[in-house]
Amino acid sequence: MLVLLAGIFVVHIATVIMLFVSTIANVWVVSDNTKASVGLWKNCTGGNCDGSLFYAHEDALKAVQAFMILSIIFSVISLVVFVFQLFTMEKGNRFFLSGATMLVCWLCIMVGVSIYTHHYASGQKALYTQSHHGYCFILTWICFCFSFIIGILYLVLRKK
Repeated sequence: MLVLLAGIFVVHIATVIMLFVSTIANVWVVSDNTKASVGLWKNCTGGNCDGSLFYAHEDALKAVQAFMILSIIFSVISLVVFVFQLFTMEKGNRFFLSGATMLVCWLCIMVGVSIYTHHYASGQKALYTQSHHGYCFILTWICFCFSFIIGILYLVLRKK
């Protein structure tokens, strides 16, 4: 049981770190032809990330930014609640609050990445004609899977 809790804790910390990286870095869509990438905050060309996004004023992008920040906040809150429950909760109880908070994080990730995928990852508003998804986009979908698994495990596990 201790090994399982330690493993979940490590995966949870990895998820928080990956959420930070994927939200901060500007590599959500990468051009195939030039050395350029686009993130949630800036447009990077030739290693220079001074360019602002031409669709930065759109509500869809602001929603993606907000949901990604909310997912980080809920993931950190869930981690703190888990540690608090680990040391204060009576034996035999489940980690309901940690699990519920992590599932809210999962929902925020799902909404944010789904909006980004629909509006910006491919289609008419794509900045580059030939492009592929960057590592931040992929990291976010990995965090989506991890946060769901962690949330369900928190709901199922009992403190022994």
